[in-house]
Amino acid sequence: MLYFPKKEGDSVSESKLRDLSTGFAVKAIKLTETIHGHRSIVNQLERSATSIGANIREANKTFTNPTFCKTYKNL
Repeated sequence: MLYFPKKEGDSVSESKLRDLSTGFAVKAIKLTETIHGHRSIVNQLERSATSIGANIREANKTFTNPTFCKTYKNL
């Protein structure tokens, strides 16, 4: 189910965040497959749900590991 490869140095919170965002994206895409009509709403939902993982990856590269973990530890 994971689309992001786990790295050896990943902390528990980074892996959990990666798993949660991937699971959310998969569920959102499955939901959009059941919606007929309203194509613009479906497209927006697909784009916003799958962009979470990209935002997390970008944030992960921006911060050092301790800063990243401190920022997202409450998730």
